[in-house]
Amino acid sequence: MEDRERLLRQWSEKLLEMFELDGTEVDVDAVLALAGQAAHSIVRPAAPLTTFIAGYAAGMAVGTGQADSGTAMRSALQAAHEACPPVPESEDRR
Repeated sequence: MEDRERLLRQWSEKLLEMFELDGTEVDVDAVLALAGQAAHSIVRPAAPLTTFIAGYAAGMAVGTGQADSGTAMRSALQAAHEACPPVPESEDRR
């Protein structure tokens, strides 16, 4: 496992434990892809803002019983991804 991946996994696990969300699955690659799209299609500071709002929306959906955590996270990430303008080809770094 790459050092970066290991550090992100450990950091995610630490945060999940700290917020008493043990057992919650986080698709780190999907979150990072959304952050990248927001950063490159809007402005860089849109990355943390977009991922925070998507996470908050997912949490609200779970908290109100609208969806289980996996469905809520996938739906929120997809909706935010679709709301972002496409990344111009010259800046597409995928």
